[in-house]
Amino acid sequence: MSEKGGGADRNRHLLRQGTRCVSYARGVGGFRRGVIHGIDPRRKRYREGAVKESGVTLLELMITLTIVMVLASIAMPLSHLSAKRTHEIELRQHLRIMRAAIDTFKLEWNRDGDVLLGPACVKNKLTCTDVTSVYGYPKSLDMLLGIKLTSQEATVRGTTTKRYLRSLPLDPLSGKADWLFRCYKDAPNASNWCGDDVYDVMTQSQDMALDGTKYRDW
Repeated sequence: MSEKGGGADRNRHLLRQGTRCVSYARGVGGFRRGVIHGIDPRRKRYREGAVKESGVTLLELMITLTIVMVLASIAMPLSHLSAKRTHEIELRQHLRIMRAAIDTFKLEWNRDGDVLLGPACVKNKLTCTDVTSVYGYPKSLDMLLGIKLTSQEATVRGTTTKRYLRSLPLDPLSGKADWLFRCYKDAPNASNWCGDDVYDVMTQSQDMALDGTKYRDW
């Protein structure tokens, strides 16, 4: 193979590799400089087409925004529903805790008028009449946080305070400990508290629960 043929083959090889090269052709009067070869034009057209295809049209953008808005409108009610269900679970738990504490207090400090029946009431006669009503229920919800014991047994043992609650639970619907109370002698649907004792507790909210009942009736 001649030297001229070998040079042409090398130029074609460099052109396929995308390398810039300068080809020379023999003409009249000697060599003349040829055109500068660059990257394969087919590759250039491919890259330009890829750039054009990567753009986003206005229609595609509007469709995407519409889908996002629809998903957001679905997620917001679900988030509100989940938060409401969480508050309902907390409300039931807090009511259960306070009612259990009231029942325990009733068993230990029970009395019927001047007749002392509960074991704590019998041992702490002076304290019993101060913290309980004639029906044996606490005079206020604060009594569940701590009662001073006056019996000799409590003094000897060093246990001078009886507690039924560490703290007053908050109403998750209001964020405050603003509970409503009902006395032992009140009717189940009484709207006003008599102020003698705490027989039951309830929330002040008049809203409806997810099951269709009123929170006030829980």
